[in-house]
Amino acid sequence: MEMSQIRFFLEVAKTEHITRSAEKLHISQPSLTQAIHRLEDDLGVPLFEQKGRNISITEYGKFLKDRLEPLMAQIDNIPYELKRLAKLGNETIHINVLSFSMLATGAIIAYKQKKKNVSFQLLQNPNHETFDIEIATRTPGHALPENSTNRHVFTCGEQIFLAVPDNDKYQNKESIYLREVADEGFISLAGSKQLRLVCDRFCHQAGFRPNIIFESDNPASVINMIGSNMGVGFYPEISWGKIKSSHVKLLKIADLPCRREIIITANLNKVNNKYVIDFYEFLTKYITDKFGRGQDR
Repeated sequence: MEMSQIRFFLEVAKTEHITRSAEKLHISQPSLTQAIHRLEDDLGVPLFEQKGRNISITEYGKFLKDRLEPLMAQIDNIPYELKRLAKLGNETIHINVLSFSMLATGAIIAYKQKKKNVSFQLLQNPNHETFDIEIATRTPGHALPENSTNRHVFTCGEQIFLAVPDNDKYQNKESIYLREVADEGFISLAGSKQLRLVCDRFCHQAGFRPNIIFESDNPASVINMIGSNMGVGFYPEISWGKIKSSHVKLLKIADLPCRREIIITANLNKVNNKYVIDFYEFLTKYITDKFGRGQDR
């Protein structure tokens, strides 16, 4: 059965009138009659029977009509479902958050207040490539992601301080050599976090391996432990925001350029990238307005 035959049959089955069906289908009456006869020949059963000057549907025709109507309804609905799926896909932004999760969360909350129809799916996978936007980090000297017409890249430098307990040992200090704390216990984010990898590298450059005495997935827990005089740790100025503990002091690291860069990459791989571009611009402006820095490449 051809699609046109099915449509012709269903229209005639609905009206049981060749002339009216031909007018609605915008074909000639003889052409419609021939199409119905060909379908009957293909199936080997009569679908309609003549009753005077009119026709009526046979039991075979009713059976075929009952089977075909729901199928055709589904087929006719496919274009609308595809459009809806594309719209839903375009309104869902997939973000790979490898760093700066607190910063990303704040930006998403602020953006959702403006664009309630946009949804976000967050993941944390360094090997994942099918993202719309990725938030990652690198230390100076490492290559940036390749930029192209299908990709936007934003960079923003971030100073990393040493967070120490606000006690007598550190009371009069504004800066510190990292090697001075080589024997201290370090409180850190879990080893899979990019910040942890960056900070471990700083310690290695200073000539020691950090003695990690406590790990957490939560920056607030790290700060609370430092404030409880349990050890020291690294504190990124942008991604963790203004320090809220009066028991923790931030010291500038004097012997190393302890910095990293926020790298925000937007992949423009969708049919409609409107919301990806809009959130990318919102996110980069959010960082620039909040911290007064950043560069779009």
